[in-house]
Amino acid sequence: MDNIIEKGERYFLHTYGRFPIVFERGKGVNLYDKCGKEYLDFFSGIGVNALGYGNEKYTKALHEQIDKLTHISNYFYTEPAVNAAEKLAEASGMDRVFFTNSGAEAVEGALKLARKYAYEKGKKDCTDIIAFKHSFHGRSIGAVSVTGTESYREPFGPLLPGVKFAEYNNIHSVYELVNDKTCAVILETIQGEGGINVADSRFFSDIRKLCDDNDIVMIADEVQCGMGRSGKMFAYQNYDVVPDVVTMAKGIGNGVPAGAFACKEKYAVLRPGDHGSTYGGNPFVTAAIDAVLDIFKEEKILDNVKEKGEYLYSKLEELMEKYDCIKEHRGMGLMQGLVYDGDVKAVIGRALDKGTVLISAGSNVIRFLPPLIITKRDIDKMISILEEAL
Repeated sequence: MDNIIEKGERYFLHTYGRFPIVFERGKGVNLYDKCGKEYLDFFSGIGVNALGYGNEKYTKALHEQIDKLTHISNYFYTEPAVNAAEKLAEASGMDRVFFTNSGAEAVEGALKLARKYAYEKGKKDCTDIIAFKHSFHGRSIGAVSVTGTESYREPFGPLLPGVKFAEYNNIHSVYELVNDKTCAVILETIQGEGGINVADSRFFSDIRKLCDDNDIVMIADEVQCGMGRSGKMFAYQNYDVVPDVVTMAKGIGNGVPAGAFACKEKYAVLRPGDHGSTYGGNPFVTAAIDAVLDIFKEEKILDNVKEKGEYLYSKLEELMEKYDCIKEHRGMGLMQGLVYDGDVKAVIGRALDKGTVLISAGSNVIRFLPPLIITKRDIDKMISILEEAL
C-alpha cells in the first residue's frame, strides 16, 4: 500500500485529504484494503453505494450492457436511457428528465433551466437566485456560486452574479431577499455538507407557497438526500410539497458517474442547443440506473431504510445521552449526524483504525451514510467501535 500511496502523492493534484489506505474490493457493506483488512462502511462513497458492493443483479446488468454498447451520442435513442428516464420520472413525480455525469452538472442544468424559464416569460432581467447558508451544491462555478460556505467560494470569484443567501429554516430571511428579479430558490431538503440539517415542514411548505405566489422556480437538491436515503425515494416526499425541479446523482447509479435533473412539464423550457452532455445518459450509465431502480423495488430497499433508520436513530440517541462531548443529533433515515464538541477528525481516524469508515460534515459533525442494505448487526458493530473511538 505504501508504494501505491507514494505514487499517488506524486501524481495527484492535492485536492483531497486522503486517508493512507488503498481499498481494493468490497462485498455487501464491507470494504477490503490492499492488505486484506476488513472495514465496515458507514460512508458508502459519500452516499453513492446505496446497494453496497457486489449486488449480483446490478453487476449482471452492467456486464450485459458492456457486451452490447457503452456509449452512443444523445442524437440517438437507446432503450436503457428511455427506461431509466421513465422510472426516474415515476419515482420523483416529475415529467421530464435530463441525464448528467454528476450532481454538480445536475445543479448547473437546473440553474440554467430556471433562468431560461424567466427569459421565456419575458423577464430577461429576472436572474437572481436565492440559496442558503451552509448549503453545498457542487464544485463547478455555477454550483459553487450557490453553495453557502464562504471558504468554498472566495478563491474563485467573481462568481455567478445575483446569488443571495438566506438562513436555512428561517422563512423570514427568504422574504427579505426575494424581489421581482428572483428566478429561483434552490435548497437541499436535508443539508449534507452543512451538518445534516433537516428542513422544517412549515419552512418547506412556505418556500413552496412563496415560489407559487411569485412564479419562482423551486429547485430541490436531492443529490445526497435522495434515492431512498430518507426513507422515501426523495426526501421532499416526506413533506406535502412537490418542487418544480429536482437534482439527483450519487445513489441513482450506485457507483457509476450518474446524475440527472428532472422537472414538471411547465418548466421543460430547454430546447435543442440550450443544453447538452456528451456522456450524460449513455447506455452503460443508464443501464445501471435502470437496474438500481428495479432493485429498489424488488428488494424493498425503502422498507429497510425506514426500519434500520429508526434503529440507528435510537442507538445514536443513546450515545448522545452517554457522552457529554456529543451536543446534538440530527437527521432522517440513513442520513444522520452527531454534533461533536470539537474537531471530529481524530475520532474518525480512530474509528478507521478499528475498521469502520465514517466521514465528517464540516469539522464537527460525524456523518452516517451507510449503504441502504445495512443491518441491525452492522449498526451495533459500528456503535461499539465508535464508542471506543470516542
